[in-house]
Amino acid sequence: MLVHDRTGRVLLLERVAPPGWWQSVTGSLEWDETPLEAARRELREETGLEVAPGALVDCHRRCRYPIHPAWRDRYAPGVRENLEHWFRVEVPADAAIHLDPREHRAYCWLPAPEAARRVTSWSNREAITDCLPASSFGNTGSP
Repeated sequence: MLVHDRTGRVLLLERVAPPGWWQSVTGSLEWDETPLEAARRELREETGLEVAPGALVDCHRRCRYPIHPAWRDRYAPGVRENLEHWFRVEVPADAAIHLDPREHRAYCWLPAPEAARRVTSWSNREAITDCLPASSFGNTGSP
């Protein structure tokens, strides 16, 4: 899930392991939840942010990607791919971020183009460039 503010900055999180792995909010579905419910839960667990119902925007994009070897043990034997559902949410520029130190070591806010260059995952990069408002990239649509 992409977390951004009105100015076009994107929140990135650095994982504890492997070090240097920058990403947006991510996670997995629990058995009894929808992708939207999982997105709300992961946002709360990974950042401490609670958002109003309806604040999460479904980007209507899905992406299959290979599971990084560092996390394959979290899945059933033989599972090698994941299906990602893309969401975004706009939060205030001064939103307080509270990381779970077991998962993430640092966070930063970056302009969308820089965030797209910093993320480790190609699918995360594509989500940033495809799902954020054009104004995040300085494209207002005005001549």
